[in-house]
Amino acid sequence: MSHGIAWKQRSVLPGFGLSMGLTLLYLALLVLIPLAGLVLFTGTWITLAEFWDKAVADPRVLASYRLSFGASLIAASLNGVFGLIVAWVLVRYRFPGKRFIDAIVDLPFALPTAVSGIALTTLYARTGWVGRWLDPLGIQVAYAWPGIVIALTLIGLPFVVRTVQPALEDLDHEIEEASASLGATRWQTFRRVILPTVFPALLTGFAMAFARAIGEFGSVYFIAGNMPMKTEIAPLLIIIKLEQFDYVGATGIGVVMLVAAFVLLLVINLLQWWSRRYQA
Repeated sequence: MSHGIAWKQRSVLPGFGLSMGLTLLYLALLVLIPLAGLVLFTGTWITLAEFWDKAVADPRVLASYRLSFGASLIAASLNGVFGLIVAWVLVRYRFPGKRFIDAIVDLPFALPTAVSGIALTTLYARTGWVGRWLDPLGIQVAYAWPGIVIALTLIGLPFVVRTVQPALEDLDHEIEEASASLGATRWQTFRRVILPTVFPALLTGFAMAFARAIGEFGSVYFIAGNMPMKTEIAPLLIIIKLEQFDYVGATGIGVVMLVAAFVLLLVINLLQWWSRRYQA
């Protein structure tokens, strides 16, 4: 207060009303209106019987769901294990090239998915650097479900590492020292002290990697081979039905994937809420 006058401190950013308005407008134009249009089209132009036949009960569609969700679950599980190991190494150890490896973890974020798909296909094809050694053993990676899992693991790894890394950085070393001083082995310290602390973050990273893998298209398209009933994922089947002018089938599959995305989003938010409550 100066000379009896109270001056209100001005904020650098716009006020709440303007900020909220711009936020809602931005989200409506980019997210809400397109998704609402998809649901409205489905409810208006597609009968329940058509939706069931083309998006739920069709054997080809069911096979694509099983592959998409199954491969995504396996990839997210692998990332949960190895992502924790990578985050542990980056947080707890100092070694030459650490910054380079730390930057490499974020490469799938910046790398176009088509490029990663082509690179993996070249590597794991029967004539590739790795595939030529696996083929005599009867192991087929490219144009089979293992290649899809590898592609989904690649694009999902950063989600786990970057979610677990801050939790490990906040973990106090004195807790581990106290556990060791009480006679606990390294495995007991990890299982009873470290893992319970980082588990909420690990679970959140797992859910995010799983959600990202379900909607992945570019990297899987090249390495899958896209054989119906075998290596055909749900996002690819949507593109195929659009090319065949089967808008009803494409929209129905899109609605199913949209519902799955909302469920996963709800799960992720619940896990984040639980993680904040647990750490508090």
